[in-house]
Amino acid sequence: MTIAFKISIAAALIATSLGGAFAQGLAPLNSDTEADRLDWSELDSTLGALPTLPEGLRAGGVSKTLTNEYWRSLGEGYQKFADANGVNLAYQAAQSEGDQLGQLTIAEGMVTQGYNVLLLSPQTDANLQPVLEQAAAAGIPVVNVNDAVIPGAEHYVGNVQRDNGVRVANWFIENYPEGGKVAVIEGQPGVFAAVQRTDGFTATIEASGKFEVVASVPGNWDRQLSYDAATNILNQHPDLIGFYANNDGMALGIVEAVKAANLKDQVAVFGTDGISDAYASIRAGDLTGTVDSFPVLTGEVAMEVALRLVGGQDLPRVVATPQALITADNVDRYSGEGVDVRAVLLEDATK
Repeated sequence: MTIAFKISIAAALIATSLGGAFAQGLAPLNSDTEADRLDWSELDSTLGALPTLPEGLRAGGVSKTLTNEYWRSLGEGYQKFADANGVNLAYQAAQSEGDQLGQLTIAEGMVTQGYNVLLLSPQTDANLQPVLEQAAAAGIPVVNVNDAVIPGAEHYVGNVQRDNGVRVANWFIENYPEGGKVAVIEGQPGVFAAVQRTDGFTATIEASGKFEVVASVPGNWDRQLSYDAATNILNQHPDLIGFYANNDGMALGIVEAVKAANLKDQVAVFGTDGISDAYASIRAGDLTGTVDSFPVLTGEVAMEVALRLVGGQDLPRVVATPQALITADNVDRYSGEGVDVRAVLLEDATK
């Protein structure tokens, strides 16, 4: 299949998605700016207790891939909340983060098998759009869960993607008052989360007037590709002071490139997601930081939203989940033996 043909398919799917959104009376979804939203910490106080659920309820979760710890952790959150409420969960994923057709096949199969609710984390903004239409025809509620956004999705659970990049940019602005050269390693081109994270970082740091973004290139969520890209950037800009990567796997590849160039003391590296390897790298003094979006908690919240929909409750279009910038200064607050992350985040939500 040629690149041009793939692009034409994506364009057609997006057009279909937009048309579907308007047909439902919904504007195309931007999960970062959607006004019809509720913070995760307000679910109980706003909606009350979880409604009574039908016996034998089956929930289907479809993820990007299980090779990335973030998506395994999201599934752990799904399972935790499903088990606590007597719900049967099937959690499946494509073989890789680029297997769009494989992911679509899995999701369509869950519609055919009659699952009561679906939780979808699409690989792109377009590839699972057909499932929305099939599920709607079958009367199956769908929750779009981090991080690509289906424009026609009626319900979305996840964090503010743009804010990931904004938080990292603000760290650089605060810690490098003289400014300097920085670079971005992006996720998959065109995916909502990658676009928003990159733009949040770039627009914020450039607005300070003291920083220059000398490169912004795709790493496609891949550690080795990101290592190679970072190596090339460091060769071209040996005076670089920092990188921002759209996920932690890529950031850890960048860390290795920085160490190989003997620039560890000069170049700060930030990722996104908050996987355990990122926390370990921060504690080791290698990775400067990550923006943790707390995938286990996100999975719990998404399953709760899904079950409330099955129970007939009206929910806002977006339920926002938490995020926090993690560095060596606060790593022990959010991770470690005896840390109750939910309690910490509820405390953060009241500040």
